[in-house]
Amino acid sequence: TDQGWWYNWQLKQARKLIFSKWQEALGGELLRITAGASALQPRLARVFWAAGVQLTEAYGLTETSPGISCNQPVAGGIKIGTVGILFDGVEVKIAEDGEILAKGPNIMMGYYKEPELTAQVMKDGWFHTGDVGELVDGKFLKITDRKKEMFKTSGGKYLAPQAMENRFKESMLIEQLCVIGDNRKFPSALIVPSFENLKEWCSRHEIPYTRDADMVRNPKVLEKIQEEVDRYNESFGQWEKIKKFTLLTTPWGIESGEVTPTLKLKRRVINEKYASEIEAMYA
Repeated sequence: TDQGWWYNWQLKQARKLIFSKWQEALGGELLRITAGASALQPRLARVFWAAGVQLTEAYGLTETSPGISCNQPVAGGIKIGTVGILFDGVEVKIAEDGEILAKGPNIMMGYYKEPELTAQVMKDGWFHTGDVGELVDGKFLKITDRKKEMFKTSGGKYLAPQAMENRFKESMLIEQLCVIGDNRKFPSALIVPSFENLKEWCSRHEIPYTRDADMVRNPKVLEKIQEEVDRYNESFGQWEKIKKFTLLTTPWGIESGEVTPTLKLKRRVINEKYASEIEAMYA
């Protein structure tokens, strides 16, 4: 869509000076990328679209091969922030608790020699995906979270941590974030800053940068991260807002065990590893 002459001029310059290098690094002829396995930040998708690369999301499970939905390069077939429109022949309905149920020729017959496990996910012909979502504009499927990842505060309010985490990670100063709050009075967060961007921010504000471990305790840095948290908190209801946070020095990785190979958070591992930091936020 037309964003006005000033935006269009800036975009033209960016494509000439910056995005042309992206295109070159990706082979020079890449037009489209389809992402899956984990949620894609809408901000990231928009940057790639500005660069002339269509970065879209698709959705499916091994049990629903080859998939359930995909953003498709047809008129009205793409909506950033969703996993697209349903494949032909695939049906989807949203259960009362928000779980996505699917039916179609792509759905498995069952788990091999596991009738009990099959019965847990196949009910009345519908496959229970374990994902929570909604239909946007009546045709675009949007994934909110994994059903097992959602949790309740002690006040009985449901939280969808993945949706929150993706929003907060839009901040240039937040590299990784894990929402805490299962059976707690309020949500809190463990945050790994983007130290590269933090160094740049400190330089612009004439704050001497020593060690990462020092900077996560620096009052001015904490104040800035609080501003970022407050800004993104505005996207959520009162019960969802992050009330406290703790900055960590060491990024989470696959080898260290905090994330899966598809970069999903291992919440149990994080909760155990940082138990003392978490308890301190609720003391």
